[in-house]
Amino acid sequence: MEGKLSSVEDNRAGWGTIALTAVPAAVWGSTYAVTQLWLPPGRPLFAATLRALPVGLLMLLWLRRLPRGDWWWRSLVLGSLNIGFFYALLFFAAYRLPSGLGATLVATAPMVTMAVAWLLIGDRPGRISLAASVVGLFGVGLLVLQNGLDRPLDLLGLAAGLLAVVLSSCGFVLTKKWTPPVDVVTATAWQLVAGGAVLVPIALLVEGAPPALDLPAVGALAYLGVAGSGLAYVLWFRGLRILGPTAASIIGLVNPVVGVVLGVVLLGESFGPVHLVAMGLIVGSVLAAQEPCVRPSPVASREPSVRTTRPRAGSVTTGRPDALDTPALALVPSRSKRAQLPAR
Repeated sequence: MEGKLSSVEDNRAGWGTIALTAVPAAVWGSTYAVTQLWLPPGRPLFAATLRALPVGLLMLLWLRRLPRGDWWWRSLVLGSLNIGFFYALLFFAAYRLPSGLGATLVATAPMVTMAVAWLLIGDRPGRISLAASVVGLFGVGLLVLQNGLDRPLDLLGLAAGLLAVVLSSCGFVLTKKWTPPVDVVTATAWQLVAGGAVLVPIALLVEGAPPALDLPAVGALAYLGVAGSGLAYVLWFRGLRILGPTAASIIGLVNPVVGVVLGVVLLGESFGPVHLVAMGLIVGSVLAAQEPCVRPSPVASREPSVRTTRPRAGSVTTGRPDALDTPALALVPSRSKRAQLPAR
């Protein structure tokens, strides 16, 4: 019965949901260019804290709803994985890597998320999702190779970017496993506050007092906070609930495409035929992986026929008062479809 319900729920995912889930990935792809252009150099923890905590506190003040019971520590865990530690590592990588290369690291997320989802919630990846993630990863490999030829790779930046992917993948799967008992906006506020609060003492200890900010830096932090955190995570967590972590993580491959485009337009990074082929592979893998989410499943598309029966004369009734004068509704498959239904 649980499998049937999940199949019906999956059919709610249409291209509109997929498009909305792609919005956060596109916004996150701009993080690298925005960081290198307008934020104070060498302050990844400060940038991560201000990206999460202010908008989270504003959302919490507006909603006026605090966690209860287990959701205090669960919000802390999810906020640290999805936002706190993820942001810190993401900004560290953004300061040390080219925009396009930094954004492409998230393309390893589908493979990592599939493995984590299999281990934590028993969600085995389908063939289409697995194939799409491999094709997308190959496209990312082309981008990494091409960008790596322009300037030496920063190994610390690469390691930070990959670790950010691993932690966020664990957080995304746990978000699906621990479905919050509140709406997605409230759950997002809890995680933003928790993740930002975790970073405050670390940022003060490692980087010292916050630096002075000019107007472009304030605007960049406002953009990363409102669009890149508040709005983006509301849409992303909504996508996780409907699509599941694996499908949503493959949509995240939109991130490197945006990162490469902005790197070329804003930072003057190189772009050639290899980039174009790689981006085509990435976009194609994203679209292919979402096709099962919008195609009606066999279980959900086969509606049972309704057959009305009445007790025959002389038959024995159940003894219930309504059994004598109320037709019995038997929800049974029609004869033409009875043999087609899979065994459960």
